[in-house]
Amino acid sequence: MSRTFTYKYFKSFYRVSIIAVVICISAFNMPAKPEVLSGADGALQVKTIKCYPNPAISFINFEFPSEYVSRNYSLQVYSFTGRKMYESGVTGPKALLTFTNEFYRGIYVYQLQDKTGKILETGKFQVNR
Repeated sequence: MSRTFTYKYFKSFYRVSIIAVVICISAFNMPAKPEVLSGADGALQVKTIKCYPNPAISFINFEFPSEYVSRNYSLQVYSFTGRKMYESGVTGPKALLTFTNEFYRGIYVYQLQDKTGKILETGKFQVNR
């Protein structure tokens, strides 16, 4: 192996490494975007309900925008098998769901519905017990 070949190989490897580092750094510095969903009618929707902590152990908090409180919306939580686990009206900007013994470890889906039953928003959270 000649010295020239080794130097050229090292030089091209060095350039590729620098480019990879720049791409990785720029990817980490990207601003966080709100989660955008496509609705059934093709319109874009932004998730407005905050659900934390996720994964949860013994409880989960839901935060709603203030305009949701006065509109008779309801929140339902379903197990991954489709069983309704919880239902409550949105009466304030926050809701706390404390897990009973029926909440096993797994994925749960929540839905926000209006009074006609139309699903306005859906999401999921994980329970680690």
